[in-house]
Amino acid sequence: MHMPSITAGYLAILALIYAALALQVIRLRRNSLAPFSDGGNIALRNAIRVHANFMEYVPIITLMVAFLEMAGAPPARVHILMGALLLSQLIHPLGMYAAPGSLRFSIGRAGGIFITIGLLITCAVTTLSRTNWDG
Repeated sequence: MHMPSITAGYLAILALIYAALALQVIRLRRNSLAPFSDGGNIALRNAIRVHANFMEYVPIITLMVAFLEMAGAPPARVHILMGALLLSQLIHPLGMYAAPGSLRFSIGRAGGIFITIGLLITCAVTTLSRTNWDG
């Protein structure tokens, strides 16, 4: 077993994105004078959802990819999985900040969640198939 260095590199990039998302929420909270909830501000509501979506999916997918990398998954597979996670977390905010019904909205929202849920299922099934239940 080795350190999941490929996963760690992508996770560092994702952490920077997460920091940017957090700063966006903080900025909008200060501008809206809404220390709690969204204060009825649609931009703040969207920023909170983008931030929450990241926190809902990135940790578990990253953890499963790290386990796969430590178990000897081919480096190309790890790059594909983590690259897809990075892509999904970049396009989701683009969709959330676009006008509802626009092409950008549809691609960002639908594409982001399609990639994310696909990764979640792929990583879970792959992890289960590689798990040694006998210990």
